[in-house]
Amino acid sequence: MSYDLAVWEGERPADDAAAARCFNDLYDRYIDTEEPAVPPVERIAAFVSVLLERWPENEDETSPWSTGPLIREACGPLIYFPMSWSMAVEASAYAAEVASSMGLNCFDPQARQLRP
Repeated sequence: MSYDLAVWEGERPADDAAAARCFNDLYDRYIDTEEPAVPPVERIAAFVSVLLERWPENEDETSPWSTGPLIREACGPLIYFPMSWSMAVEASAYAAEVASSMGLNCFDPQARQLRP
């Protein structure tokens, strides 16, 4: 079982409903498409780098990332990535904090709400 999180570059949505619409639009445009993948924008690539500084990708159980390499989950201004359920609380809180510090939006698709 995994916990998913979405982080994107752009203006902060006014509320959770607007964030859900924005996420769905970005997901349809960049993830759920037949079009070739778009390289991640600079701030999303930098976001991934910060996450990997704390938890490098590895073969053992110390990394929360459920897929790898993590940067493959990024496309254009969006990264939508899974993490292991056992580390979801700690890793998602850190990811939300990093996203906020970088001026990125962080959205919990399970709860359908923006993360502060």
